[in-house]
Formats: sequence, C-alpha cells, structure tokens
Amino acid sequence: MQLHKLINMFGMDLQRRHGEKVHKLTLHGGFTCPNRDGTIGRGGCTFCNVSSFSDEQTQYKPIAVQLADRAKKTDRAKKYLAYFQAYTSTYAEVQRLKMMYEEALDASDIVGLCVGTRPDCVPKEVLSLLAGYVVQGYEVWLELGLQTSNNKTLQRINRGHDFACYEDIAKQARALGIKVCTHLIVGLPGEQRTDNLRTLEQVIDAGTDGIKLHPLHIVEGSTMAKAWRAGRLEAIEMSDYVSIASELIRMTPADVIYHRVSATAQQPILLSPLWCEQHWLAMTGIWNDLEQNGVQGSLLNRPFVFTSPHKHLNK
Repeated sequence: MQLHKLINMFGMDLQRRHGEKVHKLTLHGGFTCPNRDGTIGRGGCTFCNVSSFSDEQTQYKPIAVQLADRAKKTDRAKKYLAYFQAYTSTYAEVQRLKMMYEEALDASDIVGLCVGTRPDCVPKEVLSLLAGYVVQGYEVWLELGLQTSNNKTLQRINRGHDFACYEDIAKQARALGIKVCTHLIVGLPGEQRTDNLRTLEQVIDAGTDGIKLHPLHIVEGSTMAKAWRAGRLEAIEMSDYVSIASELIRMTPADVIYHRVSATAQQPILLSPLWCEQHWLAMTGIWNDLEQNGVQGSLLNRPFVFTSPHKHLNK
C-alpha cells in the first residue's frame, strides 16, 4: 500500500523537497495548556489525555537529549524535523520558547520545526520568532489544533476558542511564510458527515498548507471517558470513518499536504474504538476507497498526481 500515490502525503513531500527521507522526532517541552491551568478553563478539552500520545517523563530531559534518544529509535532517515508535540507548545514566554526551539535547531541533522499549539496561544511575538527561522531557511510548520469549525461543537468539547480565532492565526502565519497544518477530528459528539465536510470547506477557504486527520479516540483520563462509560457516547465505526475520510480527501485541493489520515492509540489508555489500535486497518480502507472512487482532489477536478522525488534542499 503506497498512499502517497493517491494522496499528497507529508513524508513523500519532504523527500521530494529535501532529496532524502526526513522524519519527525517528537519532543516534550514541559508545557501546559490555558484550558488546564485556569487561564481560560480547567480540565482541558473533553477528548484530551496527553499521555495517550506522549511520554510524560520525557519532559524532564533536555531537548538535545530527547532528540538523541528519538533519533536512536529510527534508522530510516538522516534528517529530522523537531516536533514539539505535547500540550500547547507556544504557551510560554517568548525567550523560553526561543531557547528550546534553538536548542533543537542547533543539531546538525535538524532541518526544521513542527510546533503543535492552539489557535488562541500564538501571539505576534511567537509568529515573529517562527518567521525568523523561515528566513534562515528552516522548514517551519505551525500545527493548529482546530478539530472542527462548528462553534457549537467547539464549545461542547471545551476548546475555549472559536473558528474565527483559528482563521485569524492561520492567515497571519501563512502571510509570514510559516506553513500551517490543521488538525481535524472525525466522530466528535453530535457531528455528522455534513459537519466534517463543512469544516474542511471552511479550513480550505481560510487557507492551510496541510491537514492531520484522525478519528475521535476515547481515552482513559478524559472527560469523554466518563460519558462513554455511562453509555452516553459511542465511538465512530471504522467503516464510517473510512467513508468520511476518503470523501474529505477527494474534496481537498491537490496542493494541500496530508500529514496523517488516521491515528493509533493502545490499551489500556485507549477505551474505544478498539480498531484504532491498528491504524493500518483504516489506512487500508482509505486506500481501497480512493482507488475505487477517486484520489485526492478528484471531486474538485484537480486530482493529485504522484511525481518522482527530486533533489531540492531547503536548508
């Protein structure tokens, strides 16, 4: 299965532009979140338990040590992007952010940064800092957790911001040359296929360079876990996810890069849906659907066409 022949996938895009494989190394900067520390709320988003995707003990290690540890676990690449993933990785004083980002960029095999954050935690000073790295020739991605453009859903899941906030930051970042990757969740409580399609339409209209798409995970330690145990919340079926994700991909312009089309989590943290333990199941389903019904962009008459990698160094 070679999804990059049907979808404009991030890994192949990096290889085309850098001339070789480039992998992301996940980092924990010890950040928190304004939706947890009382600044705008407590308890976090109702779906969130950051330990489901991040090792909380990692945050106590220096950035350089984390990078070295992560690099040892992959032997398929010699260049990397430093990915500040856990919690809100712009939620600190700018000088602290500068210190951590530049500790990562000091490594000779790092070609850029991916910074995961919320749209309401990216002040102009942070945008200027990231834009400075773009000017220096680094690849910089601002990964914005939006999840949905439906303001009622955003309120229901306790996000603490609205779609207009996302739209504003996405436009500001792209105007400065910072690439934006938008995180979207399929299967949020109360949402239907039409909500997912509307979200994609609004995100594309606002402007984005990439998309991360995944099904809702109900994980231990989240507010949603309580609703699931009480029988008030059902997880999305794999067949429904595959169908919706495939349609979203066909509606996505060919030049927008998919960083991810599914995701995985493991028991005991993962409560439901258990098919998410093996994300290849959903990816195989998406592959089959796209082969039968059309590739990325086909519903826009601008289908993605795979081209062979070529040498083009960014740094």
